[in-house]
Amino acid sequence: MQETSYCRLSSACRRQLCRALAALLPGLFAASAWAAEASVPYVPTPQDVVERMLQMAKVGPADYVIDLGSGDGRIVVTAARKHGARGFGVDLNPVRIDEANENARKAGVVDKVAFYQRNLFETDLSEATVITMYLLPRVNLELRPQLLELKPGTRLVSHDFSMDDWAPDTHVQMEVKDKYGGVGGKSDIYFWVVPAKTAGHWQWQLPVSGKTQSYEVTLGQKFQSISGTARVGGRGARLQNARLRGDQISFSFTAEVNGAALKHDFSGRIEGNAISGSVALSGSRMQSRLDWNAKRAAAKTGAIPHSISTFSLAQSIR
Repeated sequence: MQETSYCRLSSACRRQLCRALAALLPGLFAASAWAAEASVPYVPTPQDVVERMLQMAKVGPADYVIDLGSGDGRIVVTAARKHGARGFGVDLNPVRIDEANENARKAGVVDKVAFYQRNLFETDLSEATVITMYLLPRVNLELRPQLLELKPGTRLVSHDFSMDDWAPDTHVQMEVKDKYGGVGGKSDIYFWVVPAKTAGHWQWQLPVSGKTQSYEVTLGQKFQSISGTARVGGRGARLQNARLRGDQISFSFTAEVNGAALKHDFSGRIEGNAISGSVALSGSRMQSRLDWNAKRAAAKTGAIPHSISTFSLAQSIR
């Protein structure tokens, strides 16, 4: 049998083959995402769970709620009717979309909500302050990279299914009488706050006892978990009580400054490559609170920062 291999093709044919494959790949990935979403069965979220999900996310009049796989629209309708929020839901099933819009009309919230027949993977989520989901584990994982790119502080609530190694900020379990068509059972609710990207080297200066002191902190990050070390006057110190929630960061350490041990308690808000906030200094010789403004140093060429953006879908699926 005659063999025709890629290596024996002419360079022109190889280029044409590569172009053809490149053109096909986006469509294949889109088809995979659509198939994953389309395979999610319609199981309505019990109303008790809806109420708890919105309570955990602290939904209010200032919020914009997007429900992925919205079914009959009960989550978005409840958010608008009971909490004054606005938002929309997306679903692939046109019957569910018609039902959701009718439920919005009956609840008198058509001025606040809308429902669209749309692929959730192709939906612009940037306007959301809260995203709700009742999907399947594999769909959550495929969606996870997109969710991690949302504005820090965006709140996510998932009924029954987690996001693998992205641990929730809060997890509750409740007994639900009307689950599975009245059979009853337990419902898990998972809640996350999208974390800011904090990994890297941060630098700033503080006036301490009349002298300008330079500081540097190196942060590592995996989702909302952060850790790191500080350097002050050439001496190192490990961060204590490091915490990240949305765009809010805090940590502390004790370091020798001007010949005396000084505890530093930092808290601030991250905006891109800047942090602004305050620091409380306490020691045997002084007690004070100062403004804190830090800048992230540019990454070295070729370096890959240890951050949530380096965790690919392939690495997260076990």
